[in-house]
Amino acid sequence: MDLNTTWFLLIGVLLGGYAVLDGFDLGVGVLHLFARGERERRASLRAVGPFWDGNEVWLLAGGGAMFAAFPVLYATVFSGFYLAFMLLLVALIFRATALEFHHQVDSPRWRRFWDWSFGLGSLVPALLLGVALGNVLRGLPVTAAGQMRTGLWPLLNPYALLTGLLGLALFVMHGAAWLRLKTTGELQARMARWLTGAWMAVVVLFLAVVASSFFAAPGLFAGLLDRPVFWLLLVLLLAAVVALPPLARAGRHRAAFLASAAIVLAPFGLAATGLFPRLVPSSIDPAYDLTIYNAASTPRTLTAMLVIALIGMPLVIVYHVHVYRTFAGKVRLEGDGY
Repeated sequence: MDLNTTWFLLIGVLLGGYAVLDGFDLGVGVLHLFARGERERRASLRAVGPFWDGNEVWLLAGGGAMFAAFPVLYATVFSGFYLAFMLLLVALIFRATALEFHHQVDSPRWRRFWDWSFGLGSLVPALLLGVALGNVLRGLPVTAAGQMRTGLWPLLNPYALLTGLLGLALFVMHGAAWLRLKTTGELQARMARWLTGAWMAVVVLFLAVVASSFFAAPGLFAGLLDRPVFWLLLVLLLAAVVALPPLARAGRHRAAFLASAAIVLAPFGLAATGLFPRLVPSSIDPAYDLTIYNAASTPRTLTAMLVIALIGMPLVIVYHVHVYRTFAGKVRLEGDGY
């Protein structure tokens, strides 16, 4: 395993960690739009309040790692997705602001505005992140110079939108599993129904995306069956999909949440396995594909950044373990905040 492959795996871990950790935040935000009454809305806010900012660190770390390890990829994708990423950024800002401002003024109109901001600020990223991944899997118009010029509307093609809906369903399922773990009473009971419905949507949409990929992104399947990691991820996905409903019915909420996390992570890993060693396939000519070699920094930069990552990542993990242990248990509505 060379440095380029190591960084491909490391960025995959960072972005996969973001999908799992901030994924339930986004799912809870979408479900917040359907909350019944002020108590349920406060419960959903408190269920993610201590965690959301730490969870977003994984996205920032993934973007920073991409910039350091694969600057050509960073420049090409971020310039081509400029409008979509600006929309994503605005949505994330409103979501973060809603969490902090919601309880600052005792006014129904004030809280209603921030409730909608939290919900829509979660719905838009949940959809756009899947749309972005779908476009990468399908291939982007990357030229021989490593440049890409496209508008927002071409990115909203049927295949990418289908992948976006799959991402949205995954996050809603994950958010419902988290609320089942963190709440009690009527809200917890209703999340059981949401969890089942979202699980069914995930299964249907995943099969639809796989079938569509044979036509929209056939390059993903080249040599895929010869890669052991593909079979490992496929077994993990199938086991988690089969295990989630009985775990949820048995009231094993922690195990159900872990199964949901595996269902979120496995498709992302399968997509990365299909892409490797490409980072972004070119829809113009396969010779223009951005790979872990032609888009990478120098070996010295990759080595220096790897040392920094090996120091920084354990600190991030320790922080997360501490926060999740500190705020373990069910949400309580007593006291100030949210």
